[in-house]
Amino acid sequence: MKQAARVRLRGTVAVPGDKSIAHRAALLASIARGKSVIERFPSGADCHRTLDILEALGVRVEREGEQVSVSGTGYFGFRKPSSALYAGNSGTTMRMGCGLLCGQPFDSTLRGDASLERRPMRRVIEPLGRMGAVVESSDESTAPLVMRGGRKLKGIHYRLPVASAQVKTAILLAGLHANGETLVEEPLPSRNHTELALLRFGASVGMDDGGVRSIRIRGGDPLGSARIRLPGDISSAAFFIVGATILPGSSLVLPEVGLNPTRTALLQVLRSMGARITVEEEHDVDAERTGTIRVEGSELTGVEVPKESVPGLIDEIPVLAVAASFAHGETIIRGAAELRVKESDRIRALATGLRALGVDVEELPDGLRVRGGRPMEPASLDSFGDHRIAMAWGVASLAVEGCEIEGKDIADVSYPGFWETLNRTVA
Repeated sequence: MKQAARVRLRGTVAVPGDKSIAHRAALLASIARGKSVIERFPSGADCHRTLDILEALGVRVEREGEQVSVSGTGYFGFRKPSSALYAGNSGTTMRMGCGLLCGQPFDSTLRGDASLERRPMRRVIEPLGRMGAVVESSDESTAPLVMRGGRKLKGIHYRLPVASAQVKTAILLAGLHANGETLVEEPLPSRNHTELALLRFGASVGMDDGGVRSIRIRGGDPLGSARIRLPGDISSAAFFIVGATILPGSSLVLPEVGLNPTRTALLQVLRSMGARITVEEEHDVDAERTGTIRVEGSELTGVEVPKESVPGLIDEIPVLAVAASFAHGETIIRGAAELRVKESDRIRALATGLRALGVDVEELPDGLRVRGGRPMEPASLDSFGDHRIAMAWGVASLAVEGCEIEGKDIADVSYPGFWETLNRTVA
């Protein structure tokens, strides 16, 4: 068996702008009045699928490197698209787009690639139906999704059965087009970028956290244009944070990373495992918390991840599982059944790859049990066509010489240039 390669991560990494906020900013800008500017817009395919769809709806979009300008049409200024709208691999584009389109006066169809069209959409379709929308799908509630236009939506009071920022956002976008008030309750807090962006565009948003977090908006609230600078994407930064943590002698700086409290659960869990992570120069940029993250190589110990933390690190669980493989003792992740229906079945994909590396891992219905700290051996690791799985294996391969990653180029979906940046930080 081969143990960790003698490499370390050094230097400074500027990660791309936050993918989650980029989608939301572009969608809200499209129904605002006036021209909005989004700075540090990420170049990944997912976010540009959202822009492509807006252009197909008659919205003027100007792309100049990392700056994107969107000239909004107001709530009902879209034109009927001439063909199906293609979301590619972006579940965010499809789910949020469904909320944006279901109240329009025309029919529209959302399609995706083969992977996306296998992912269930019932959690979005059901609440939108309660609002009066008609969304047609396959018998399995998968795409293509056909939104039948001309229905007048009504506001609803809806409690999410499972915390999901995408479903919450779809309901709120539909609520902007509806009569009356829409209120969404969350069983656990999910990322709140939509609420913050709504405030930035001038909407009246009510937020309450009296035991159950709720968000309320009024239909027809006028939105004005905005200029927004995106913070660095902490989900992209996560791969470098874990890489620096598991490689002795590493010292890495990540400036201008988003530190929204609904997205920093990974930092809290890694610190509880013994990771040496500090945050400096914290400040607010366009309602979003931003700061510089410093990471040093560390000795990790396994932990049981609190279930209430899972919604705040759902996208980071693949690379957290890699960290757990290098930690001494047992790490348990539960409450993450949503990973079964991401770009891949991420629970199964992680268990398969970790076993190939020689890790003692148990696949649970809603998570993983990882017993780390054992010597590992090189393996052929399958990305399963999933960008976050591919990048997680990239981190693991830094510490285990001789690994090969099948389908690694899928990382371009969210982080073009990931492999070059990772190689550049290796010392």
